[in-house]
Amino acid sequence: MRFFKDLSPAALAAGFVAVLVGFTSSVALVFQAAQAFHATPEQITSWIWALGLGMGLCSLVPSLVLRMPVMVAWSTPGAAVLATAGLAGGFSMHEAVGAFIACAVLIMLAGLTGWFERIMNRIPMEIAAALLAGVLAKFGMQAFSAAETNLPLVLVMLLSYLFSRRLAPRYAVIITLAAGMAWAAVGGQMQWSAVHAGFAVPVYTAPHFSLAAFVSLALPLFVVTMASQNLPGVAVIRTTGYPIPVSRIISMTGFATLLLAPFGAYALNLSAITAAICMGPEAHEDKSKRYTAAAVCGLLYIVLGIFGAVVTGLLTAFPKELVACIAGLALLGSIGGGMATAFKEEQHREAALITFLVTLSGVVVAGIGSAFWGVVAGSVALCIQHVRRRAAS
Repeated sequence: MRFFKDLSPAALAAGFVAVLVGFTSSVALVFQAAQAFHATPEQITSWIWALGLGMGLCSLVPSLVLRMPVMVAWSTPGAAVLATAGLAGGFSMHEAVGAFIACAVLIMLAGLTGWFERIMNRIPMEIAAALLAGVLAKFGMQAFSAAETNLPLVLVMLLSYLFSRRLAPRYAVIITLAAGMAWAAVGGQMQWSAVHAGFAVPVYTAPHFSLAAFVSLALPLFVVTMASQNLPGVAVIRTTGYPIPVSRIISMTGFATLLLAPFGAYALNLSAITAAICMGPEAHEDKSKRYTAAAVCGLLYIVLGIFGAVVTGLLTAFPKELVACIAGLALLGSIGGGMATAFKEEQHREAALITFLVTLSGVVVAGIGSAFWGVVAGSVALCIQHVRRRAAS
């Protein structure tokens, strides 16, 4: 089988790091979102089952079919919206599921009509690259700010990364991750008490549709998923140069959300952070074989969903500084590449810089994250500059 011929240790490591980073960085928000609707422990486990299965299949199948790295994740800002709105509105789990289904239909329409991809095609590459760099740079900074709470671990991982980049660049992330895990294990920093045996059992919740839930839950969930998740996800795809059919993939995520919503899959979308890990040169030196990293990530997400409590415990056992450090170091190449593309052309440099800074700021306006406002600010700056140039000419 071609997949096994193309697979490499670096791709395996990239897939594992992507799951580690994507899961541990936001699983707490997913738990909070479920608890906002008074979810039982069984229902919370069902959410992990549905999200893991959805992310896994939506990443694995297209990656193998297209031979390109397709990365799908849950909506992290969407979970934050649900956690806040759920508590404020007092919605039941049945109403929440109805809102998930409504959001899924809106995502499917966005993909089927192609309007979202048409908008993205009108954004200059420099703005998209600056958006990507701004999103990823926050993770790069966290890799070093983790030294405030665990300096020895960060130093061990940083030195391991620098030396391995010099001696064995293809396996730098693997060596760094192994060094960090070994240091954490020897130092007693692994939280093994979080690991509990057990399979995830899906729990069906019948949907209840209401106007209040649609306005307070479905619409905000759709907006932040498209603006804060799919937007930077497309930026990663464009910056790395893969001709992935964006509209079809977005439609697929909407359909998967629709099927799995009664079990807790609130919103699936294109990934940005983990996509950069699996689409970058660290995943495989041959660009045509990086799909194997995304496929590995998809397989691990499926395992995460099936084994639920066990995998959740294993991934959350890692020190938070280890996760932050390996994420930042694994993304250094993507951050550098994004910045190089963003600031290459002088005529777009200032607009790209504005996009980068607004995105990096993390500002949230009207519940919408900085990725969206970064593109808006950069596009406005670009339009004003073009008008000024035309007037001068």
